[in-house]
Amino acid sequence: MATTRLISMHQNKGKTIAACLADRTDYVKNPHKTNDDELLSSYQCDPRTVQGEFMLSKRQYDDITGRKQASNVIAYQIRQAFKPGGITPELANKIGYELGMSFTKGNHAFIVATHIDKAHIHNHIIFNSTSLDCTKKFRDFLGSGRAIAKISDRICLENGLSIIENPKRSKEHYGKWLGDNKPLSHSDKLRQTIDEALVQKPKTFDEFLQFMQSAGYEIKSGKHYAFKSAEQKKFIRLRSLGAGYSEDEIKEIINDNVPKREVKKSTAKQPKRQEKSVNLLVDIQAKLQQGKGKDYEQWAKIFNLKQMAQTVNFLQKHKLLAYADLEEKAKKCTATFDELNTQIKTAEKRMAEIQVLKKHIINYAKTKAIYTNYRKAGYSKKFYEEHRDELTLHKAAKTAFEELGVKKLPTIKALQAECDELFSEKNKAYSKYHIARKEMQDILTAKANIDRILGLEQEQKAKEKSQEQRSAEL
Repeated sequence: MATTRLISMHQNKGKTIAACLADRTDYVKNPHKTNDDELLSSYQCDPRTVQGEFMLSKRQYDDITGRKQASNVIAYQIRQAFKPGGITPELANKIGYELGMSFTKGNHAFIVATHIDKAHIHNHIIFNSTSLDCTKKFRDFLGSGRAIAKISDRICLENGLSIIENPKRSKEHYGKWLGDNKPLSHSDKLRQTIDEALVQKPKTFDEFLQFMQSAGYEIKSGKHYAFKSAEQKKFIRLRSLGAGYSEDEIKEIINDNVPKREVKKSTAKQPKRQEKSVNLLVDIQAKLQQGKGKDYEQWAKIFNLKQMAQTVNFLQKHKLLAYADLEEKAKKCTATFDELNTQIKTAEKRMAEIQVLKKHIINYAKTKAIYTNYRKAGYSKKFYEEHRDELTLHKAAKTAFEELGVKKLPTIKALQAECDELFSEKNKAYSKYHIARKEMQDILTAKANIDRILGLEQEQKAKEKSQEQRSAEL
């Protein structure tokens, strides 16, 4: 499920086209947003030199057509935002690339930057307003936004994603666009759980805390009470939840000083409850040394009992009651996951090399004649300044060939065929990757729980033996 929007990128007053292109492309290529450039892809351009390549095509357009740019539109951007939690960054980048290719029909160079700095993964697809053959300019047309949305929907369906029924036009990001159907925040879920706890009519505040613990919340007491579920990274204080949820107000409700609230029900459809996964046992002694209270100790003991029962059920289900079998299964699962992970990373690395190589081969062919004339001119400084962009691209291409160890240049067709094969292999590996990771995590967690119990038993036996020896000495 994705929302889309087409944006015209204009030349700002007081700035050159090159400077404006640099500002826009540098923003979308931000390594902090693209996982250190891993989520960058491109067509007929190199993300590292995209500004210079766009500029070169514009100059060639002027030379070929004899026309000057009439409007101040220098490039276009497609923004494509996905439903939070509904897609992987890698698949989002792939879909963004397919959208760019389909909408431009392969006639315009573009880059795709997938940003993961927000809850909703989103693509920035920037394509050159000048065509690859440098004879035409892209002209925005009536209904272009709807055309992009239709293409995006089709690609999403082809990749197993849902689409938006009866979409409404909006300039907001995906989280706001979803409106009442957006997923509940951690604070909303905490408020909802508190309301459910109060409906149970706890007689004391401690009884209320016990209900919250049984609902899966870890409690931190001190100057202010705070709660954290397994899904949260940080604790949320009661006082931050707004009116009606402070410690004093909850105590007043418990003591019948204030009418009880009705349980708030979300308008969004609640997902089906999944089978609980095995969780690690809590090191109670270590937590108590960190200053946890008695309430926490009681909760942790109950939690550990539940997890051990769940661990035993898991091992029985998978016929791993012998420790040697469990150990062997853990090794096999880890090896399988590592193998798939290496296979995916290797394919991604080679695909990135191919994209870079393809562009440099094209740039090399385009600028070879200019470099030959530069050599004939005795490496003239004047000639160099007149053709700086072309010569820079030519030099970058030769440097790339040396770095990649390329002696004989392959054809673009052969490289594309290799890239398509790698992409297919990567997708097959990805379909197994998530299953293998989940299986490995469950097995390793179960093994860690068993190791912990065995370690505690050995420790207890050592203590008992030591006590027996002391008694004998006495």
